[in-house]
Amino acid sequence: MSRLLSCLILLTALACQSGNDARSIINRSIEAHGGDAYQNKRIEFDFRQFHLVLEHQNGRYRYARTHRDSANVLVEEVLTNDGFSRSLNGKRQALDTAQTGKYSRAVNSIAYFVLLPQKLADPAVLADYVGDSELDGQSYQKVRVRFRAEGGGKDHGDTFFYWFNQKTHTMDYLAYSEGGPRFRKAINPQTIGGIHFQDYINYKGDEKDTTSVATYDRRYAARQLPELSRIEQKNIRVVPLSN
Repeated sequence: MSRLLSCLILLTALACQSGNDARSIINRSIEAHGGDAYQNKRIEFDFRQFHLVLEHQNGRYRYARTHRDSANVLVEEVLTNDGFSRSLNGKRQALDTAQTGKYSRAVNSIAYFVLLPQKLADPAVLADYVGDSELDGQSYQKVRVRFRAEGGGKDHGDTFFYWFNQKTHTMDYLAYSEGGPRFRKAINPQTIGGIHFQDYINYKGDEKDTTSVATYDRRYAARQLPELSRIEQKNIRVVPLSN
């Protein structure tokens, strides 16, 4: 066997091992955060001025976001496997493509972060283990997540980084560049209905350099990322759904 072929086989094996390690890390974290407890449940909570209801049942999902606007109009936005709808005081709106994309991404974004790391089980996720880190005196496994074009949605080009605690397997930190570079630290963990929920401190990255988000763990440790906001879910309820 030639040296070149041997090197190619070794590189391929290492790449596969990296992917397998990342998937194992993610799977352990999903179990630590609740595992099957996410299934056939309705999760309700308040986020800022919005009330959210997230339902998962037999492979189907329904995410609803409601609030009253400045004119006291009741706005309801619903995202499901079948599409998106928006109603004002119960009357469905006719939306163009841009509006549908804008509102549906807003609803999905809130649901996505609340349901992490369970959302990383999606078949569109491409995960790679990229090394170990130490944050706030704890050891972490660092995983980069990208998405396949097929099934990855409009934002399939996005890249995220997640830090998983090597002892507890919880997902304690994350970072991303799309929509403004951010680094988030999990706080206020609580278990409700068998599901591990957590709030976040949201740190601001460098708006002019979105390529350095992979280094945000080091920049956070060096206290170079200013706090921007708090991401908090209040009045959380988890209710089983009947089959």
